[in-house]
Amino acid sequence: MNLKQLSQDLNTVARRAGAFIKREGENFDRSKIEMKGFNDLVSYVDKEAEKQLVEGLRKLLPEAGFVTEEGTDTTKGERYNWIIDPLDGTTNFTHGVPVYCVSVALIDKEELIAGAVYDPNHDNCFWAYKGGGAFCNDTPIKVSDAPALKDSLIATGFPYYDFGLTQQYLQVLGSFMAKSHGIRRLGSAAMDLVYVATGHFEGFFEYNLNPWDVAAGALIVLEAGGKLSKFTEEGDYLFGREIVASNGHVHAEMQEVIKEHWKPTQT
Repeated sequence: MNLKQLSQDLNTVARRAGAFIKREGENFDRSKIEMKGFNDLVSYVDKEAEKQLVEGLRKLLPEAGFVTEEGTDTTKGERYNWIIDPLDGTTNFTHGVPVYCVSVALIDKEELIAGAVYDPNHDNCFWAYKGGGAFCNDTPIKVSDAPALKDSLIATGFPYYDFGLTQQYLQVLGSFMAKSHGIRRLGSAAMDLVYVATGHFEGFFEYNLNPWDVAAGALIVLEAGGKLSKFTEEGDYLFGREIVASNGHVHAEMQEVIKEHWKPTQT
């Protein structure tokens, strides 16, 4: 398999879906929003974009299966599977906030080997493949060299359901505010991750995440020289529902801040 060529073809598929999303967003009718669950929004745009992605990706790698947010195709491949979030940042999109993206990754068994995050509002495609580095369009990207948390800008996301850990999370946020340049919340985990990869953010953390939220962005961070883990330990950040991403230099400090307040078994 030529991963570089596959990644470039993946970029084309992601760009096509992103262009569709942006066009639809120009005249989006909020009355067409559906609720999958409390505060969990979906629209015909998510569903149609996912269909376009599945169709395009199936042509690139017919033997691959799919892990998709909207359930367009749930066929699992024996070795390869695409992990798709057709519209990461749906709530932003439905409110006209131009911070959302298409996120697609390819796994070999459980190893990330290719990924793309396309931001249609800035026409930026962030992508990476295993061992090949990370890029924004055609330009190589790398994480920042900020040495300490006190020199860092940190991103996070807030839960939109399951608020049982809110108070602990607020304590974590307060500690980060006091020890860093500040906290940012974009409303798209995939965009948060690629901004770590480009050096705009030094770190990102969030919980209650799904694989399609983080898969592509996680590989891009790794290939840009960053580090990934769970909140307070090493482990499965892809399927483990929580992630810490950083430039590597501030990772231990981030985990220490989280560990000080984050005790999910004591709610």
